Amino acid sequence: MTGPETMAVNLDGHGDSAGPVRGTQSLLRIGMIWLAANLVVTTLLTGTLFTPAVSFGTATAMIVLGTLIGSIVLVLIGNMGTRTGLPTMALTRGAFGIRGSLIPAAANLLILMGWSWVQAMLAGVTVNYLVAEATGFSNPMLFSAVCQAVVVVLAIFGHTGISRVEPWLALAILLVMGFVFAAAFGAFGPGEFAAIPVDASLGGTPFITLDLVIATAISWTVLSADMNRHARSSTAGIVGSGAGYTLSTTISMFLGLVAFSTVLLRGREAVPFDPSVIVAEFGWPLGVAIFLSVMATNTMVVFGMVTSVVNAQSKWRLKFLPTALVLGVISVIGSTFLGLLSQFTDFLFVISAFFVPVFAIMIADYYVLKRRGYSRQILHERRESRYWYAGGFNWIAVVVWVIGAVLSYVLAYVAPSPIGANIPAFAVSFLLYLGLMLLIGRSGALGLRDPRDADPVGHLLDGAEETSALRVGG
Repeated sequence: MTGPETMAVNLDGHGDSAGPVRGTQSLLRIGMIWLAANLVVTTLLTGTLFTPAVSFGTATAMIVLGTLIGSIVLVLIGNMGTRTGLPTMALTRGAFGIRGSLIPAAANLLILMGWSWVQAMLAGVTVNYLVAEATGFSNPMLFSAVCQAVVVVLAIFGHTGISRVEPWLALAILLVMGFVFAAAFGAFGPGEFAAIPVDASLGGTPFITLDLVIATAISWTVLSADMNRHARSSTAGIVGSGAGYTLSTTISMFLGLVAFSTVLLRGREAVPFDPSVIVAEFGWPLGVAIFLSVMATNTMVVFGMVTSVVNAQSKWRLKFLPTALVLGVISVIGSTFLGLLSQFTDFLFVISAFFVPVFAIMIADYYVLKRRGYSRQILHERRESRYWYAGGFNWIAVVVWVIGAVLSYVLAYVAPSPIGANIPAFAVSFLLYLGLMLLIGRSGALGLRDPRDADPVGHLLDGAEETSALRVGG
């Protein structure tokens, strides 16, 4: 076998991640992975969006509260991955049907592509600022494309190495964050931050801030089962991901809030969601940390995007390398559309509108209707599978998803809710799906079995470790 042929086989093997895997990673390892994953520039810069639209104290409280609320959904979906050994999009087959799962999978592809663009743009803008300061040459579109091209190469050839060194990169980033905190609070006291006047013309409210923080958690939940299925027990997955995500998100967002507030206190021009603003304030170490965080996190995003496409269906599997090259070219071209950065808040709300109903439906289906058990039938496209529903689609899930997404949009843009859009959309989607599935299950409509029937295979308990029968060798 030639060198290129060997490489292609290895890549295809690494990309085959839709089947169940046996988790081996400890609580500490899962915690470090989640800590590293969200110490990223997008989370940091989200913290620059809050003040002066709301007070510094309100922004801080909403960061903590929103992270805790969002982490509940993230942990529940992640635990489904731990118990079954399946990634997030494969798990949507349980509620949406074998073929119906392609709908959220397609939405997930678009979301991940958008994330890869945004992160590449932020890395490009940061590199452009550092280069312009040193040489006078400026071309942010060029640097964004170059950064994304590097990410694509790493995703194809170096994703395994990146996953291994990412915790060490997180440590380096934490050290830089410590330097920024020390510099900010060394220049201004807590009272001065709290006294920053609120600009009412910006239209900010505590619940808009809360919604943005929750939307950040929802955006990470699309990958939660992908990461947590490698945990060796539910305890390791739940505690590790919950603690790691909560710590990294609160630290990163609070750093963005503090850094941006420092620029405001100095009376300088403060443009939110622009990395060059805070890099100009705190120097090149922060710029280097931003670049490294994007390289590590965006590599895993692109790799996850490719594996999602490769494993979207089981009948005609695509090859990893050509799929990666096609998606890579699209991601490089898209990274030059820098105008997307000014629409980041809308991008986050679109993610939450798409996926809050999806996760509400998945949680209701798995934890309540299916009694925490999916069988091996979920892996195969067969009409006798209980996950086939009607023609491969569970139309109840699809309809509820549409209703939840529309409701989320209306509550965010048309008739703003006093408690935000994400919490009501989740509650309505959860309860509506449960009610319709129980009603139609009892009547036998659409050929559905009673959703209260337990799956033929549940999970096994072996001492302190919990292993699903769906896992390899389970």
